[in-house]
Amino acid sequence: MSDDSKKLVNADSSPATDKKPVQHLDDEQRVKVLSPSMLVLKRFIRNRLAITGLVILIVMFIFSFLGGVLSPYDQAQVFRKYEYTSKDYATIAHNDELRYVAAQGQTFSTGAYAQFVLARNKGLSSFSADGMTYTIDEVAPDFALISGFEKTATATGRKNIFVYKTADGSALDDGLRAAFEAANLAKEPSFEYGGDTYFIVAEGKELAFGKAVPAALASKMIFDAHSQSDSALVSSYEFRSAAQLAFVNGESAFELDGVSYALEADGSDDDSVLIYRTSGGEKQAFASMSNMIVNAAHSDVFITPEFKAAAIEAIAAGEKSFALPGADGAETEYTLVASNLGYTVQTQMLTQLIDMYASPSLAHPLGTDSNGMDVMTRLMYGGRISLMVGFVVILIEMIIGIIIGGISGYFGGWVDTLLMRFLDLFNCIPFWPMVIIAGAIMDTMEVDPYVRVFLLMIILGVLNWPGIARVVRGQILALREQDFMVAAEATGIRIRKRIFRHLVPNVMPLLIVQATMGLGSIIITEATLSYLGLGIKYPLASWGSIINAATNLYVMTNYWFIWIPAGFLILLTVLGFNFVGDGLRDAFDPKMKR
Repeated sequence: MSDDSKKLVNADSSPATDKKPVQHLDDEQRVKVLSPSMLVLKRFIRNRLAITGLVILIVMFIFSFLGGVLSPYDQAQVFRKYEYTSKDYATIAHNDELRYVAAQGQTFSTGAYAQFVLARNKGLSSFSADGMTYTIDEVAPDFALISGFEKTATATGRKNIFVYKTADGSALDDGLRAAFEAANLAKEPSFEYGGDTYFIVAEGKELAFGKAVPAALASKMIFDAHSQSDSALVSSYEFRSAAQLAFVNGESAFELDGVSYALEADGSDDDSVLIYRTSGGEKQAFASMSNMIVNAAHSDVFITPEFKAAAIEAIAAGEKSFALPGADGAETEYTLVASNLGYTVQTQMLTQLIDMYASPSLAHPLGTDSNGMDVMTRLMYGGRISLMVGFVVILIEMIIGIIIGGISGYFGGWVDTLLMRFLDLFNCIPFWPMVIIAGAIMDTMEVDPYVRVFLLMIILGVLNWPGIARVVRGQILALREQDFMVAAEATGIRIRKRIFRHLVPNVMPLLIVQATMGLGSIIITEATLSYLGLGIKYPLASWGSIINAATNLYVMTNYWFIWIPAGFLILLTVLGFNFVGDGLRDAFDPKMKR
């Protein structure tokens, strides 16, 4: 053999001809060696809609579960702001009723005051209440001094021929007896003796006389202190009685506890008087007295006499507003609003308000809702609830459906008939009325929001299992006659293992598809219940409860950021589950696409 022939032979038998051909993922030979799960995965990956749905779901899970962790806010955190708003500052009304003030150390009850009003209306000069006799001294038409009666003696007899009995059993002074008899003969209700005033009071058939002890005063005049530290003194019986006695008597000054006070009309009203404390010829505003009631609208507001005088002067002049310098020297504008009971004084005050319906900003990318909560944070936490409800409900449905459907399909006969009739009976229960009734019962019982979530999951899962049970039963009826089941029965495997280890796994692909596609409908059901107010409750959030805030037409048209993002997330999530479900269905059974 020639050298060329040897070379040719050697070339034909070179090792290059022994190399295995390179295989690709889509080669027919490669496909033949793939496992069933790899075939399903390959078909699923090739489905663009399925991958799109999977990406959507991954984004939704990251947004809901990771976003809530990264958010600087809590789902129930309320944001507030400060604004100048028109608020009630005080109320003004004309006082038309007598108000009483008890003297220091004296007890004058409301029952005693009621008896005083009755006696005064009847024109009586005395009355009894709480086991004590009181006398009335009408100083002026709207000012009366009420004194307790400290009995000195009683006189029994007539025509100034009396038998006397003193309260302490001592002898009665002849001068006091003569003064009493003279006053009684002149029919005077009181008399003076020894620098003291004695009152005469009838006690049945007897007459009693004794000294008067200040008990209370009744007046229509209202006193207001210039300083809050002086309020106790200004509201006391001693100060009010001294000031009003001086005013009634036409005096321009009075003295109390060594301190001199001056009275001066403020010019706004005949009955309005400013009271000054005088010392060394200087006057210091101390209090005001008038028949106008000026009450602060808030406990932290103190009404000064200047404010009261300015308000009364504005009302008398028929003006609708007035201004006064504030603590910082700046003018504060006050508005008078007339009402049936008098006037309400309003002013612009810096007020803390809930930051409701705030527009989107850097701090709140989707604004705030009607409760002043961050909408984006609520959407994140709401996604957790909506997704968790969907998966838990589907899990409950599958557990019940697989057990009932597996037993029914495997045994057949009377067991199948009994379970299917029970399933038919369960299907007769109307879903929405039952869910609405359950929601109303939980509202009535005021179930805790966290407990309510789990009860809602159980209710939805228990009401939705019949569909899965029918699918499992139908598949097992077809599979139980297959050769692998005959072999399993021949080997003596227990019934429980035949059903749940051999039959149910063969049904799982179909169940996975049905569960995936059912997740979307569960999320919509939960959103619908929350929208109707029967689902998730505050402070928890779900996408449906967030949309529930937009039931008002004004909110829907003016605050799009409240409800459109939640609706968009529901739409994306349901589409994602549907795309993944369609992709799994095509991957498990590619013949359906033909």
